[in-house]
Amino acid sequence: MSEAVEITKKAKSNLAIAFACLPKQRRKDMITLYAYCRIVDDLADSPTLPREEKIAGLTEWKDCFSENPPKNLTSTQKAILEVRDRYQIDNQLFLEIIEGCESDLNPAQRFGDWEDLKKYTYQVACCVGLISIKVFGCKSPDAEKYAINLGHALQLTNILRDVGEDLADNMRIYLPENDMTRFQYSERDLVGKVYDGRFIAMMQYISERADHYYLEAEKYFPIEDRRALRSSEAMRRIYHGILHKMQDEKFQVFNYRCTLSKPRKIWILLTSFLGI
Repeated sequence: MSEAVEITKKAKSNLAIAFACLPKQRRKDMITLYAYCRIVDDLADSPTLPREEKIAGLTEWKDCFSENPPKNLTSTQKAILEVRDRYQIDNQLFLEIIEGCESDLNPAQRFGDWEDLKKYTYQVACCVGLISIKVFGCKSPDAEKYAINLGHALQLTNILRDVGEDLADNMRIYLPENDMTRFQYSERDLVGKVYDGRFIAMMQYISERADHYYLEAEKYFPIEDRRALRSSEAMRRIYHGILHKMQDEKFQVFNYRCTLSKPRKIWILLTSFLGI
């Protein structure tokens, strides 16, 4: 079993489950891409590694995508370069993902407004989508617009869902400061896990931004690539469902990680694969 497969199985991610409908080679390559993203993200977020080792580890991954990569590459590094070359994917997209994860090395970073946060969501989510549509075999020019909008939507959903977990992880805060100010909800309130009308209104406001990007993704969905995008559409429906569930539950996210039931996820996956 390859390192990439082991990482993907261990993660038990919705993303990994959605790869099931892909042809064998494309499924293998998406597992490699998932493992790559998981490795660099875990490296940046590791609670035990010293900062210097994290920087060194991420630098090694950057070197992997240089014009003259090191000869002692790991199996996953070799595999991700093969994916890049097989589908002629822009090298910069892989580097953007690393840079996005690298920004997480500073847990004190704050995002002033949505435009600030949007740069981050582009790096850690939209770039993954732009790589994925190449692996999926998409042909339509609209596939890129679809991937970018869906990336913003998925990452915003993750940010809203993981508010409590991010606070527990070195006090990470991804909610834009001007959104918090708009609802007179302070960082002190957030750290204190103050759950009141202000918090619910703020979260609803940000969730409507995510809704907008889900709708934009649907608008640009390329019909000619519908078979290639079955995995992506499964993810869109699962994560949009999670967003709606958070909205219905009034964003009780401080001590609870919102998810869909296993039967519902299976139903979404099956109907997405069948094109229902």
